[in-house]
Amino acid sequence: MNTDVTTKLKIKKPANDVFEAIVNPEEMSNYWFSSGTERVEQGKAITWRYDEYDAEGVIKVLEVEHNKKIVFSWGGYGEQTVVTIRLKDEHESTIIEVNESGLKVDDPDIIAKMLGQKEGWVYTLTCLKGYLENGISTLRASLIH
Repeated sequence: MNTDVTTKLKIKKPANDVFEAIVNPEEMSNYWFSSGTERVEQGKAITWRYDEYDAEGVIKVLEVEHNKKIVFSWGGYGEQTVVTIRLKDEHESTIIEVNESGLKVDDPDIIAKMLGQKEGWVYTLTCLKGYLENGISTLRASLIH
């Protein structure tokens, strides 16, 4: 069984705008985490914080290709997963694809974890789209768990 979780969305903004919204902690705070300790750059360990949930986590940035790709690992459910974000520029729009891999196939809660991660990525990308296309910054941290 493949436990990768993949989510794709079209955002009507150029890839550079989408890329900046992900790597710049000031931009990110408008649609995703409350804060980040620094820009997403290859080789860095960055703390992302959710003030609303009194939670934080550390990502390890594995790879960054400007305007095209961001790869990081993070802990979830007591295990490390790898998130690969790909950006495809498409005539003043961007197709963003997020793939999260590394969930354990033998975990008895694997289906619930996969559904939870999928829900989270759909929500995050929807918030990103609302922010970039319409300037909406009030959607973040509204998902009830």
